Amino acid sequence: MRKSQIAGLVLLALVMAFLPARSSAQISVGVAVHIGPPALPVYEQPICPGAGYLWTPGYWAYGDDGYYWVPGTWVMAPTVGFLWTPGYWGWGGGGYFWHSGYWGPHVGFYGGINYGFGYGGVGFVGGRWNGGVFAYNTAVMHVNTTVIHNTYVDKTVINNVTVNNHVSYNGGTGGVSARPTSAELAAEHEHHTAPTSMQTQHEHAASSNRALLASENHGKPAIAATAKPGEFSGHGVVAAKAATSSRTGSPNGGNRPSNNAANLSKTDRAPSHTGGTGSNGSNVGRANTSNVARTNTSNNAHMNNPANSAPKSQPHIQNRPQMQNKPQMQNKPQMQSRPQSESKPHSEGKPR
Repeated sequence: MRKSQIAGLVLLALVMAFLPARSSAQISVGVAVHIGPPALPVYEQPICPGAGYLWTPGYWAYGDDGYYWVPGTWVMAPTVGFLWTPGYWGWGGGGYFWHSGYWGPHVGFYGGINYGFGYGGVGFVGGRWNGGVFAYNTAVMHVNTTVIHNTYVDKTVINNVTVNNHVSYNGGTGGVSARPTSAELAAEHEHHTAPTSMQTQHEHAASSNRALLASENHGKPAIAATAKPGEFSGHGVVAAKAATSSRTGSPNGGNRPSNNAANLSKTDRAPSHTGGTGSNGSNVGRANTSNVARTNTSNNAHMNNPANSAPKSQPHIQNRPQMQNKPQMQNKPQMQSRPQSESKPHSEGKPR
């Protein structure tokens, strides 16, 4: 028995030696997972249920039956002035380990993972504390501004960069290669608060829901986000949607707030970073926008193809015999070309 205990301690020491340097507040030592988590699903953000709620992004957790999705949700901050630093999966010691999230006065390192909705990989640009009250940046957060008045619009956080990044882990094969900045390391050593009891219960409820297992939902959970912790049914539940091949970058990642009362066009996921500068809210340059502007090249080809437009204009000319009986009208070519304005084939090809 004593030998097995010593062997266990030696193994733990080796694992700790290989793990990247992190504060004890964010390291969660457990069984190493040898396969990285699935890609982050794409979903819209439920509307904020009330003033004082802060967004906590969804993430993949690991249990006896493999990876399962913990839906993103709105949570009351445990302390005025505290912000949420999301947890993340990181490669080290021959496997992937989970680094738990925490509450603190500044946002620390979360692996460079682009969780969306203000968490574009570095810092947080979805809101800020102002005089003891949290104000929401409606450029990236889904807030009903007729109910919640502590809002502002900061469009400078948006980068018009085409990206396609849903990677959910740091390091390893195919992982995000970001490393913590000095500011992020400093944030990790500040006073922290563990996830609230509501967050813990929310994760536990997700672990017991087989529909949230990656093996069951194949990376597209029907409960991708909820308006409040633990509420897995009702109008506040949002399902994952199919990912698009490209979109405009924003602090919202592939994830987008739907129908924001103050600003409808900002969403989607920021590009991954190979290192980073800046960290907490001040790093507005690491954010990205939405999937809102989707172009369909096949429809453009349809509009530019005369073979597609010609058949639609010919019947209108034949249906006007009276025009042929009036020679004076034949001298007005613009009358013959009118059908092209009536057919408008390009309007049929607009993507929704």
